[in-house]
Amino acid sequence: MTDLDDVPAPQGQLTLKLMASRQDTNLYGDIPGGWLVSHMDQAAELAAGREAHGRTATVAIETMDFLCPVRVGSTVNIFTAVREIGHSSVKIDVEVWIRQPHERDGDELHKVTEARFVMVALDDKGRIRSVHQQG
Repeated sequence: MTDLDDVPAPQGQLTLKLMASRQDTNLYGDIPGGWLVSHMDQAAELAAGREAHGRTATVAIETMDFLCPVRVGSTVNIFTAVREIGHSSVKIDVEVWIRQPHERDGDELHKVTEARFVMVALDDKGRIRSVHQQG
């Protein structure tokens, strides 16, 4: 086993990519965790909506730890992977990886956080419905 085998890499597919800008900062000039959670929720909704063939809503977010800060100018990459499909729910693993601005190795990604989002399928009236899998 080589050292390259131990290098962490994003899991799932790239679902959202955006840049952290000055307008996204809090009063101290930092990118707040809530900004990231909002975009993670959006990515989870996109991924779950593909599986549920329609509207979904977040019902739970499982454990989340922040590993490094997001700085203004960072490229934020949000990856999603469907982990479990239930009768009316879809569990989505969401990872956030960034490219720091002005870094020598412009291709190096840094993991910021990960969480499992539990999404539930909804009908047009906002009631829980079954997830219809197409096979």
